[in-house]
Amino acid sequence: LRRSSVTQRDPLGPTPTVRTTMLRAFTLATLVAAAAAFNGAMPIARPTAARPARAPASPVMGENILELRNRIGSIKNTKKITSAMKLVAAAKVRRAQDAVIRSRPFSENLEKVLGGLIARLKNEALDFPLLQEREAKSVLLVVVSGERGLCGGYNAQIIKKTTLRLNELKAQGVDVKMLTIGKKANNWFKRRGVPIVKYFETPNAPTSEFASEVSDEVLNTFLSGECDRVELLYTSFVSMIASTPAVRTLVPLSPQGLETDGDEIFKLTTKEGKFGVEREKVARADAKEFQPDMIFEQAPAQLLNAILPLYINGQILRTVQESLASELAARMSAMQAASDNAGELGKALTLKMNRARQAAVTQELLEIVAGANAV
Repeated sequence: LRRSSVTQRDPLGPTPTVRTTMLRAFTLATLVAAAAAFNGAMPIARPTAARPARAPASPVMGENILELRNRIGSIKNTKKITSAMKLVAAAKVRRAQDAVIRSRPFSENLEKVLGGLIARLKNEALDFPLLQEREAKSVLLVVVSGERGLCGGYNAQIIKKTTLRLNELKAQGVDVKMLTIGKKANNWFKRRGVPIVKYFETPNAPTSEFASEVSDEVLNTFLSGECDRVELLYTSFVSMIASTPAVRTLVPLSPQGLETDGDEIFKLTTKEGKFGVEREKVARADAKEFQPDMIFEQAPAQLLNAILPLYINGQILRTVQESLASELAARMSAMQAASDNAGELGKALTLKMNRARQAAVTQELLEIVAGANAV
């Protein structure tokens, strides 16, 4: 009877043996947890010398793709900026050539009258201050450069040409001063201790008023005896991709040098979406013929003395306009090259990003297949 009662109570709870086993397991688990907590709170110090160096973290594919995408976006923005600067330079070139064309009639009439007066006074002794040759002990260099960069080698070429001329004059023992038109040349020579008489900013659209200010300063310096010769350094416009620095004597004038051989007018055109230049040769203006019995209210010598400053003014305006056209053409070429380089770099980075994306997708597929095979 006692065994049957015990047998009837077995399903209601574990036997003493099972209870002992469970208690031991619980005690062992508690000890293990306590030891782990103790080891985590107070780690055992190990010698650092025996610790191997960590390998560099491998690049994450997602980060590379994001970096490439950001670079492509910045390159596209840069290309938009350079393309816009190219179009702005083209518009300014058109305005500059329109100004040259508008000023052409006045220059032609001035050359006609000046040539007629020189022909009338050819047999007379011309005694004008602007025509007197003096021993060059002091020279004034009028340098025309740009206000800004991003125009290729335009500023570097005119600065190099001016430096060579400056060294030549100093080697001959000639005192040199400068009148600068443009910030780039002014800052360059000012930092090197070259005396600057006056500085003018290069205007976006040169006018006769600007040329008058420059010519007045030049004539005052020459007539006051502060310099014996004035030389003009500017950039001669050759084509849209080429320009040549040039030097010419502005004052004193030569009676033979006034009779120039003509001029060229450059026109910016577009053909099939590309910019080009058309050259128009302008013949020299024929000298105006005065009747032998024509009576002048003023003596021809006085008229010539009054017209010569206008002629110098026109020459300065023409050279500044030509230098500005050369600068704008150089900026157009530089911005076109920058846009082309940005496009090529964008294509290369896009190809690289696509390859990285394909590699990432392939890696994910291989991991999925390997996991499926392992299961």
